Amino acid sequence: MSTMTINEIQEELIEDFSFFDDWMAKYEYIIQLGKELPLIDEAHKIDDLLIKGCQSRVWLHAAYTDDKVFFTADSDAIITKGLVSLMIKVLSGQRAEDIVNANLYFIDDIGLKEHLSPTRANGLVAMVKQMKLYALALNAKQ
Repeated sequence: MSTMTINEIQEELIEDFSFFDDWMAKYEYIIQLGKELPLIDEAHKIDDLLIKGCQSRVWLHAAYTDDKVFFTADSDAIITKGLVSLMIKVLSGQRAEDIVNANLYFIDDIGLKEHLSPTRANGLVAMVKQMKLYALALNAKQ
C-alpha cells in the first residue's frame, strides 16, 4: 500500500493532468480512473451508503484498518465513478486525522471545478465531505 502523503499524491495527480492538452483528454483520463476503481462489495451498495448531494448514485464505504481509513465506492455514472476514484486515490489508506485535515488543493489546480457542471461540482464537494465525515466517525470509535 502507498506510503505517500495526501499532498504527495495530489502533486502526482497535478503532474499527471498537466500532460493533457485539453479537457476532453482529461475527461478520458478521469473515465479511465473510474474503470480502474476497485469495486465496492455488492453488500455495501445500499441506500445508507449513498452520498447525499450527488446527482448520480454514488455508494461510498469506509473501513478502518491499522490506523488507516480505506474507501471503496461505485457509481452508476461513468464520470462520477472517475471522480470518486480520484478522491479514493488521494484519501484511501491515509490516517483519519490526515483525511479530516486534508486541503484538497489538487481539485482547483487541475481545473476540475471550472470544468464540471454545477451539479457534478456539488457532488464532488459532497463526496469530500462524506469521506471526511467517515474518517472523523471511524477515528472517534478508536
